[in-house]
Amino acid sequence: MALILTGLPVKSMMRTLDPMTNEPNKTENGDFPFNERYAWYVVAVLLFAYTVSFVDRQILSLLVQPIKRDLGVSDTQIGLLAGLAFALFYSVLGVPIARLADHSNRRVIISVGVAIWSVMTAACGLSKNYWQLFLARVGVGVGEATLSPAAYSMMADYFPPKKLAKAVGVYCMGLYGGAGLAMLAGSVVVTYVSSSGTVSLPIIGTVFPWQLTFFIVALPGILVLALMGTVKEPTRRHLFVDGSTKAIADKAVPLKAVLSFMSKNRAIIIGHFGGFLALGTVISAYLVWVPEFLRRTYDIPISQAGFIYGIALLIFGTAGPYAGGWLAEKLNEKGYRDAEWRASMIGAGAMIPLTILTPLAPGKISVTVLLCGVTFALSFPQGLAPTILQLIAPNRMRAQLTAVFMFVAVLAGYTVGPAFVAMMTDYFFQDEAAIRYSLAIVSGVLTPIGLLFLWYGRKPYAERSDAA
Repeated sequence: MALILTGLPVKSMMRTLDPMTNEPNKTENGDFPFNERYAWYVVAVLLFAYTVSFVDRQILSLLVQPIKRDLGVSDTQIGLLAGLAFALFYSVLGVPIARLADHSNRRVIISVGVAIWSVMTAACGLSKNYWQLFLARVGVGVGEATLSPAAYSMMADYFPPKKLAKAVGVYCMGLYGGAGLAMLAGSVVVTYVSSSGTVSLPIIGTVFPWQLTFFIVALPGILVLALMGTVKEPTRRHLFVDGSTKAIADKAVPLKAVLSFMSKNRAIIIGHFGGFLALGTVISAYLVWVPEFLRRTYDIPISQAGFIYGIALLIFGTAGPYAGGWLAEKLNEKGYRDAEWRASMIGAGAMIPLTILTPLAPGKISVTVLLCGVTFALSFPQGLAPTILQLIAPNRMRAQLTAVFMFVAVLAGYTVGPAFVAMMTDYFFQDEAAIRYSLAIVSGVLTPIGLLFLWYGRKPYAERSDAA
């Protein structure tokens, strides 16, 4: 972007120091200090953190049957456990945590969050009833609320605007990489569950194999903490709301100012929030219910279903965000001022037929092929949503604006997606085998709505980019 939101040229900013050398670093990006090698190292650490967080978040979807059996719960309760329990505090606490991230040390904030979600993941394994597991999932959400707003803000300070989409896309590969690893790990556990009884552990006592799984997936959090210790807090880039050029400010921008900024840019915000909320609802529904859909519809053992979906997520799910960032970068190079938004609409357009047809596939081979395609399409715009917010927001609003978006998108999308599919199956069709139709209907309604919202916001975003 040639100008910052205040309308002043980038080169009018104060020169800042390279985070590794402490010396001004002038590159092809003018006065934007850009140590590319170290910046990508930071992305790699954040990617690993996001992957681990999503393993902890997603492992539940492969443990549906043993949890239902041992705790005596329904599909609807599982949907709430996977959605509301996690999303409620993940979304609500995201805003105050983001206020800290907009003026405090983001590396420390993320590290504290890693410790919290790792401990609470282990606590899931200690649960003896539904409500204990529900509260432990709430704790996982509290810890993970620290990661993405602070991570996106850090990357926006490590990368120049035209390179940000690819960096965020790589980071967002962690979502699908983590989900894929959760599926594969869960498949091993399900196989073990089918041939084993309870397990006796020192101090803890007797636990079911699914409880042991939570203990195991909590352990990588220790490595994440160690790696975060090697990450340097970047110097904050770009101008602030009042046009100041000083590098660090002592106070966070009030939430009222963030809401005022959103109001002044309401067309962009409505198009962005509405579009990505609708698409995200479908994504969360797929992530939670695909393994059960494969088991119930095609009589595929849940361990094999998790393996199939895990491979699809690891290969095609991780390729999608990178491809989305790559396309946005290419469109930027061709002069499209709505490059990130345009790439998002391309991904949304591909989602519509694929999300509807995949659950209706006639056989195992066809559903496997379609599942690879729909996983790529669903993941394609994953990194573009936060990239757009980093590009339109002043520095000290980035994390808060991201958190407000996540409040809306995660609380609604992550709760509604799994719950809609479950409730349609339980109360409308009243048949577990009808989950394929529930998935198709929810997708068929929401993906076109998402594309319409994105269409609504594209032109205002392009015009905003002219001034940005």
